[in-house]
Amino acid sequence: MIKKYEAKITEIGEEVELFADEQMMVIFNNTVPEELRSFAVIHEKAELLEGVEAGDVLEINGERFEILYVGNKVNDTLRDLGHCTISFSGEAEANLPGTMCVEKTPLPELALGAEICILKA
Repeated sequence: MIKKYEAKITEIGEEVELFADEQMMVIFNNTVPEELRSFAVIHEKAELLEGVEAGDVLEINGERFEILYVGNKVNDTLRDLGHCTISFSGEAEANLPGTMCVEKTPLPELALGAEICILKA
């Protein structure tokens, strides 16, 4: 599979669990504003090599998840800020344009140094 995006986790905000309870994860690169840092999974700055599409695969810490939906702002915010909200709901749509939905599954284990990758289907 071809990697469209790849970055290592550098920080896990102390309030990430609040979103995990809702089956969601918020990611940002290390330029994240201070007021958003506490609930974000922060990763090194990375280049989005190709737009993310439904059918691609999200991989976090070696666990793979099929991407079911990509909001119309996801590629812009990933490119500019390394940001999107990932919903592990199994839904094929979302109300917020910066949301990526993946198959319904428990959230992956997070660890410093783990990789976030998006792979072409």
